[in-house]
Amino acid sequence: TRAIKKGTGELEGVRYEEITYEAYAPGGIAVIIESVTDNKNRTVAELRHLISKKNGNLAESGSVSWMFERKGVVNVEKENVKEDDLMEVILDAGADDLKTDGEYFEVIAPIESFEKVRKAIEDKSYKIESASLQYIAKDLVAVDSKNADEVIRFIEAVEENDDVQNLFTNADFPDE
Repeated sequence: TRAIKKGTGELEGVRYEEITYEAYAPGGIAVIIESVTDNKNRTVAELRHLISKKNGNLAESGSVSWMFERKGVVNVEKENVKEDDLMEVILDAGADDLKTDGEYFEVIAPIESFEKVRKAIEDKSYKIESASLQYIAKDLVAVDSKNADEVIRFIEAVEENDDVQNLFTNADFPDE
């Protein structure tokens, strides 16, 4: 009962913290891990153990983050949306880029313009799949096919940790 109350926030004295960790995956792939925890000592110990077990290492603060930019990302469903029309709307609102990603258009905006861009898309009645702040790699690092499985296992293992909310990498996997 105590564990349930603690997890739902009913127990007094429990404080959750957002903590960002930096790490290197196998092959020197830079990783940023966003977590939410009620016990940062437990979380860092679990992550350190997990990361080293998967042939990576936890990095010092700042050693990885300089390789990323914090941006707003809005995913817009492609259905009934013309790319040129969307491009015009987002550029007028202050977005940086528009990418095609499967069934979605991925709109990338500076943090300062993120809400304005999201609102402009919404005002045009385009269907937004998701909108969030993310770490976007400045340069991608190619993952060779022999290391790809090891890097994927590393990412999956870290993402399975209950305290991990988001994970961002600069990995560029080969198309196979």
